Amino acid sequence: MKQKCEIGCECERIEHMIRHTLWSSGAKGFVVGISGGVDSALAAAFCARAVGGERVLGISLPSSVTSDADQKDGADLCAAFDIPFKTISIEPMLSAFAGMEDFEKSPYLSGNLMARIRMATLYYHANRLHYLVCGTSNRSEYMLGYSTKHGDNAADIQPILHCYKTRVYALAEEVGVSDTIIKKVPSAGLWPGQSDEADIGFTYAEIDSALISLEANNWTASNAQQELILGKVQASMHKRMNPPNLMEIL
Repeated sequence: MKQKCEIGCECERIEHMIRHTLWSSGAKGFVVGISGGVDSALAAAFCARAVGGERVLGISLPSSVTSDADQKDGADLCAAFDIPFKTISIEPMLSAFAGMEDFEKSPYLSGNLMARIRMATLYYHANRLHYLVCGTSNRSEYMLGYSTKHGDNAADIQPILHCYKTRVYALAEEVGVSDTIIKKVPSAGLWPGQSDEADIGFTYAEIDSALISLEANNWTASNAQQELILGKVQASMHKRMNPPNLMEIL
């Protein structure tokens, strides 16, 4: 019962932050990139609960490797929360980049390019509608640097950035995200069969347990697994910092 009340209170705090952000900005609503995964589903659901689904636009941005199941799950999520839904293929934009001189194709380069094209598209529609872009990053991936600068980690508001992935699942269940999405294998959808946990090398349960322990112990590792995860946190620190500039020094 106590945990249920705690989760409910956290939902209220998140929704209050979303309403305050919209009000203070003078914007009319939010644009959310809808991937079919739990993070974007939860962020979109929070926006709809906070300001009404009619003031949220969900945009699916599939590539040639995006599964039909992910697109359907995204559309169903938006329908469940009365969110207008739009699909925009990023394939024409990827093809345009492929014609660029010195273009190279690799999973790393393609993944970052797709993330940045998607965010640029979200911002285009946010500008067009006088909306804000709602980010969908969670704390686990943010701390490990499992994100793209000016891609999926760019946004005007990040309502679930404080949430470890295991917490995301609990909140998603609380607000009514479907089991189909909650139980799906987490994937950035960069290629068929791609798995976030396989890419990172740890399960989210292992990641969250290690991060919570590291933070509680002043970022001092107590075992080999924590040492490896701490290494990822340290190596990705540049992704969580503002670009170096003299204004911060002078």
